[in-house]
Amino acid sequence: MREALVAQARGCAKLGSPMYAELLARAADDPGGAVAAVLGGRAEPGAVLRVLGTVHRLVLEGRVPELAEHYPTAGGRKDPLAAWPAFRDVLAEHAEEIREGLADPPQTNEVGRASPLVGGLLAVAAATGLPIRLLEIGASAGLNLRADHFRLLHEGGAYGPESPVVLDDAWRGLPPVDAPLTIAERLGCDPSPLDATSPEARRRLLSYVWPDQTARVERLRAAFEVAARVPATVVRSGAADFLDGLAPRPGVATVVWHSTMRAYLSEDEAAGLFRHLEDAGAAATEEAPVAHLSFEGRDAALLSAVQVVALRLWPGGERVVLGEGPSHGLPVVWF
Repeated sequence: MREALVAQARGCAKLGSPMYAELLARAADDPGGAVAAVLGGRAEPGAVLRVLGTVHRLVLEGRVPELAEHYPTAGGRKDPLAAWPAFRDVLAEHAEEIREGLADPPQTNEVGRASPLVGGLLAVAAATGLPIRLLEIGASAGLNLRADHFRLLHEGGAYGPESPVVLDDAWRGLPPVDAPLTIAERLGCDPSPLDATSPEARRRLLSYVWPDQTARVERLRAAFEVAARVPATVVRSGAADFLDGLAPRPGVATVVWHSTMRAYLSEDEAAGLFRHLEDAGAAATEEAPVAHLSFEGRDAALLSAVQVVALRLWPGGERVVLGEGPSHGLPVVWF
């Protein structure tokens, strides 16, 4: 467990969260302590994210005021790097509730991943000339189903409409920005979907953002504004069930998209997902193409600090790597 916590602390440091890096490093030096008691032997990244998210949710609900003083998301003004004593106390005092949180799926509806998504959709639009039927697996609250309503800044200027969501340094190099991008349908699935207009759901989503990453917090809150005016549907379903019966549709390019979720699927679930994609791809035509667009680690079964934008487009179905970027999506380097 100590080795796993040290590795995750390093990962948080690389991804720009000194606060979580410090908390996990201190947890690693507390063998048999509060973190170990809560995790109960589970030290995989998903379990640790659930612990951090559950504690953050207690902060946002105003239930742990001493710890909240270190959390910028709760208006705290004390040093986030000095949060460990109060964090440890919260783990001890709320251990049962935090252990229950281990059963909840992480809800990291990361708005920065609109950067690889929009670039990939532009590639599909350039290749097909068709409107996009966008299907997202593991969509959480469906914020990125509205990605075409975000504004993406890059070295040469900006792409997208004026928007509350502005993604700074979204792209290095450019996808085919001259392609006409129109989204005809926005539909996602999630085992535990959230309503982006609900205050409780918004608090849950915010709890999975690292509290010292203010730009991510601002992007998320801005995405709530977009979600309030741009409808999208997220149904309660696993990935394989959602794609069961998937078929091409004439006049649109059907794009199945996912990001940073493959590591959370069982092998059986992943096999079903890819089987349905292959079946739909085999039925694709030039008038009814099918695409699989993903932003996952090179070893898709593992969480990774650097991820690749990969596209398979049928007819044909050859896999092409379009670019790469950090797991939170910004910036994406286009090849």
